[in-house]
Amino acid sequence: MKRKKLFIAILSLTLFLPVILVIQAQAADLKFGHVGAPGSLFTISVEEFAKRVNAEVEGYKVVAFGSSQLGKDRELLRKLKLGTVDFCLPSTVMSSVVDEFGLFEMPYLVKNRLHMRAIRDQLFWSKLAPAVEKQGYQIIAVWENGFRNITNNAKPIKYPEDLKGIKLRTPKGAWRVKMFKSYGANPTPMALSEVFVALQTGVIDGQENPMAQIYSQKFQEVQKYLSLTGHVYTPAYVTVSKKHWAKLPPEVRGKIASIAQGMQEFVYMKAAQLDDELLEKMESAVSINKADKNAFIGASSAIYEEFGQKVPGGAELVKTAQALGEMY
Repeated sequence: MKRKKLFIAILSLTLFLPVILVIQAQAADLKFGHVGAPGSLFTISVEEFAKRVNAEVEGYKVVAFGSSQLGKDRELLRKLKLGTVDFCLPSTVMSSVVDEFGLFEMPYLVKNRLHMRAIRDQLFWSKLAPAVEKQGYQIIAVWENGFRNITNNAKPIKYPEDLKGIKLRTPKGAWRVKMFKSYGANPTPMALSEVFVALQTGVIDGQENPMAQIYSQKFQEVQKYLSLTGHVYTPAYVTVSKKHWAKLPPEVRGKIASIAQGMQEFVYMKAAQLDDELLEKMESAVSINKADKNAFIGASSAIYEEFGQKVPGGAELVKTAQALGEMY
């Protein structure tokens, strides 16, 4: 009788062990949601991150979900707090979460990627990152969305006044809307996943995005003009829920954060490479022109003044960021 019971116990363990292992494997999956389409800088960056984590962090697997599969930026941020998403990669939307992030909405603030490295290392981690934690989030690395340019179906944009009356999609960031209003455009905040159809149907005339987003979203198929304005540089932030992130073992958090920050140079290198490659590809699809950046800079003083007045410490943030760019 005892042997029979022992046999049944061993058989039960043998049958249920695979189920237990599957449950454990599923529990170790870490979902990374983002809005980037296949071929975008976001997709390339997240997939490389997942590859590195999955190779180096035993017992945990990062699974990437691009093209807004798990939601648009705001929804992804909500899901972080719920614990149904583990990582996301917001960009402009962060200026709607924390006022200080409007710094990266200021036109022509970031001169180049060397300047951005300096801002990241000497300003971002000490001043901006702590402000996010008060909202329940934690940023573990700063990646890139990129230098933004304008596409539209009306005309080439060389001067700010060329934007007068143009219905232009912007991300959902208050300062971007203010900026384009000051240039005379009619800015329309809209989720990235909705933009192609809006351009195709004429609901909007144009949009502004980094080259990698423009090309991967196939906006060149429904746009006539690409104007190289480079009006704003937008970082992208590898973001987690402060609460749910803390539930991971400290050594796992340390390894993943180290990998995410180690990715920063890879992202910058890939971004610069894509800017060159995609501009060449775009030449056969749209009419390309260079904007008069000095004219745009001259028309941007009001937005800087308003940011300095309305955001506590905003003027000092701008001053510090600009000073870091003097050598570049």
